[in-house]
Amino acid sequence: MSRIRSRDTSPEMIVRRLVHAMGYRYRLHVAKLPGKPDLVFTRLQKIIEVRGCFWHQHPGCIDSHIPKTRTEYWRPKLAGNQRRDTENQTKLKARGWKMLTLWECQLADQLKVQKRLQRFLGA
Repeated sequence: MSRIRSRDTSPEMIVRRLVHAMGYRYRLHVAKLPGKPDLVFTRLQKIIEVRGCFWHQHPGCIDSHIPKTRTEYWRPKLAGNQRRDTENQTKLKARGWKMLTLWECQLADQLKVQKRLQRFLGA
């Protein structure tokens, strides 16, 4: 678990490259915002969160399973991640931020992701 990173992950880097190629500039992991969101577009008041399907338990995804060993450890840990995500999202919306959540499994079709990013950032 010491090799698990919270920033600069492969899914996050994919989204960062797409957004940068589209001409948008952003700030990374702004500590003053709840949860230190992945990509922050200050001028647009928008945030993009890139979440791993396992770590944040993406509903309906094959990767969002509970491991068969040490379930007494994993259940509360993964449930805590979900609870913290919900709390941070609520706090950010209360401050007027618009949020887009991209899941790791959705990044396989980059053209589809790029269109979704364009709709979110361009609107």
